[in-house]
Amino acid sequence: MGKASGVTLTFGSLISAYRKLQSGLVMQVRALASKISAATPGSFILLQFQMSQVTQIGESISNLISQVNTVINKAIGNQIPR
Repeated sequence: MGKASGVTLTFGSLISAYRKLQSGLVMQVRALASKISAATPGSFILLQFQMSQVTQIGESISNLISQVNTVINKAIGNQIPR
């Protein structure tokens, strides 16, 4: 997709990183649930904050996909003779 300062970003790498982030969060939720009696309010709030961040990242990826689809649809629409 794009290249800046030696870093390459592809859709596949973006989704892969997001899946790793999601998996890590699931592991944290399971760990907290397994010792719920020892969970502190701080650890619970931190987990909620991390969940909201993962949700926001997922929504951003969804918006990116939607924008790419819009560009593709407009490009195709411009190719059709009227």
